[in-house]
Amino acid sequence: MTKMARKAKKAKKDAPHSLKPARLSPGDVLRVGAAGLRARRTRVVLSALGIAIGIATMVAVVGLSQSSKSDLMAKLDRLGTNLLTAEAGKDATGNDVPLPKSAVAMVERIGPVRHATATGNVDARIRRSDVVPEERTAGVTTQAARTDLLSALNARVGTGRWLDGVSERLPVTVLGSVAADRLGVTAPGEKIMMGDEYVVVIGILEPVELVPTLDRVAMVGFPAAEKYFGFDGHPSMIFERSPDHTVEDVREVLARTVSPGDEGSVKVSRPSDALAAKAATDEGLTALMLGLGAVALLVGGVGVANTMVISVLERRAEIGLRRALGATKGAIRLQFLTESLLLSALGGATGALLGAAATYAFALARHWTPVVPPWSLTAGFAATLVIGMVAGLYPAVRAARLHPTVALNVT
Repeated sequence: MTKMARKAKKAKKDAPHSLKPARLSPGDVLRVGAAGLRARRTRVVLSALGIAIGIATMVAVVGLSQSSKSDLMAKLDRLGTNLLTAEAGKDATGNDVPLPKSAVAMVERIGPVRHATATGNVDARIRRSDVVPEERTAGVTTQAARTDLLSALNARVGTGRWLDGVSERLPVTVLGSVAADRLGVTAPGEKIMMGDEYVVVIGILEPVELVPTLDRVAMVGFPAAEKYFGFDGHPSMIFERSPDHTVEDVREVLARTVSPGDEGSVKVSRPSDALAAKAATDEGLTALMLGLGAVALLVGGVGVANTMVISVLERRAEIGLRRALGATKGAIRLQFLTESLLLSALGGATGALLGAAATYAFALARHWTPVVPPWSLTAGFAATLVIGMVAGLYPAVRAARLHPTVALNVT
């Protein structure tokens, strides 16, 4: 190595180290960002409230939708989806076509069918007493019912008892839940008018979820309906249950089995389809409500952006002083971006808690099992961070572009 090279190496070694801009640690960044929020608490609360409302709406909508769906699925599991009904209809000329008296026995001969029963329409007006005009029936009709009807429908008696082998031959009735309310009957043992006969109420059913039309009827046994009210013995609706995997096969042959040669007059349906359709309707409503929540969240994001822009304008002197003391543009950007993220995170966390609380309160009030999917809380909080970043980006860039001399020249 030459003498000149050694001197150059020594001079380089003895030279002072070059200065590098200071870097803020993550803890320092959070403290600086939080300091700006603490100085303007009222504005922060109002801005965070917009974010909180949007997130609370979205979390509550998802939670209530899932709670309702869970309750509906539990009902379907309890009630079963393997119930089919065959109802008497009309012929081509519009006349009623009664089902054969042997319809239940014919349905029971279908291989997969495990249980079949029936009800029949009875022409007997229902009144509370003989002093009530005949035309005021309170919207309650009379039907004949077989004693095995409840077991086929998985229905239950609320108070009193159901028809049995003895009571089905006597002038007694079991009321649906709505029928009892409309007639003002609160307990078994009371009498009502059925046609021109007084009958004794021996039971009141709980709501029949699969066949809600039965909630509005007064039921008597087939033999009693024929003896006291001129019932012709023809069923108006057949109910049958079969294994789940055979339901569609039974459905294809049920109409022609019930009414051979006139299957077009028989209407076959699956009551559980109505509950499934309700679930689909709820999903559409949930999508609509999520859209409204997203709009509220967007409005909250605009509020955050507005708050941050005003904060930059008010703190020009602070920005200029920090720049004069050596803060880089990146440090200024990071400071205001952190403030925006903290503000949005505050609103998001509050909204998630409010949405979960609202879901639990409403679900318990409706006797549902509360369900708040974890992904809804995570997605809601993540959305607030995205909103905070987008809302704070422009104010942060604007603050970083302020020249120290211009920022300190505050009149």
